[in-house]
Amino acid sequence: MFNENRELKIFSGRASRYLGEKIAKELGLELGEVNIQQFSDGEIQPSFTQSVRGDFVFIIQSTFAPADNLMELLLMVDAAYRASAYKIAAVIPYFGYARQDRKDKPRVPIGAKLVANMLHAAGVSRVITMDLHADQIQGFFDMPVDHLFASSVFKPYIEKMGIKDIVVAAPDTGGVKRASVYSGFLHAPLVISYKKRERANQVASLRVIGDVKDKNVILVDDIVDTAGTLSIAAEIMKDMGAKGVYAFISHPVLSGKAYERIEKSALDKLFVTDSIPLKRQSEKIEVLSVSGLFADVIKNVYEQKSISASFVQKSAN
Repeated sequence: MFNENRELKIFSGRASRYLGEKIAKELGLELGEVNIQQFSDGEIQPSFTQSVRGDFVFIIQSTFAPADNLMELLLMVDAAYRASAYKIAAVIPYFGYARQDRKDKPRVPIGAKLVANMLHAAGVSRVITMDLHADQIQGFFDMPVDHLFASSVFKPYIEKMGIKDIVVAAPDTGGVKRASVYSGFLHAPLVISYKKRERANQVASLRVIGDVKDKNVILVDDIVDTAGTLSIAAEIMKDMGAKGVYAFISHPVLSGKAYERIEKSALDKLFVTDSIPLKRQSEKIEVLSVSGLFADVIKNVYEQKSISASFVQKSAN
């Protein structure tokens, strides 16, 4: 199955070990062991307990908060590089700092570009990620980027649910492109939510453009953070006569009062991936695994085969 000259080895940071174990199982491999020492002041020192010399190393770690998750990934990459790994691929199911993709006001950083620079400096030769906040972030990297889509998992699940009278909605104008793709492969009308913010994570007003009366609304987005926009959108759509509101959102950041808002909201169900582990369980939240998607791509990258079949979103355009 695998290249005889360059062994494939899978490792994971602590924050994504749950997903790393599932990906390794899909590949029929054991997840490699990493000894991560943490000093009393919080400083991290990872060390590989097996040789990686000449191997193609894949390190799995989502870079959600705290920032130690990103630092741990960088240190693991540096350790593999200094241990003479052949190539190092950073598998980052959720790419943190992606919302800082431009200067939207004076004297602010472009965090996504900074993180891309740090990964390159550490020794990463390839990045495999999913549903970046903005497609153009791929251009921040001076290395190949495999940008996967949760639609590969969500699309067949939506079809399996057999929901009738579907309309697809974007929670804000920034998500129109993503929603239009879902609208295309589900052959459903598109509805748009127009949102204004007073400040970050606080919605001032939201207006729905389109007909949702007697329809089942599929809300799609890349990130659910405080769930403020999502809760307001679901309530407005139910008030406009929607029969059901189902959200399919790739990355469950779910900070602050997100869980309370979701549980009290008009949402019938929120579907997310396991790119980020849930902080707690909720009857309104269901997790769909992307381990098979990442395993397939890792295998094909290692074997130098095409991965275009994994891009459901692109093929739907």
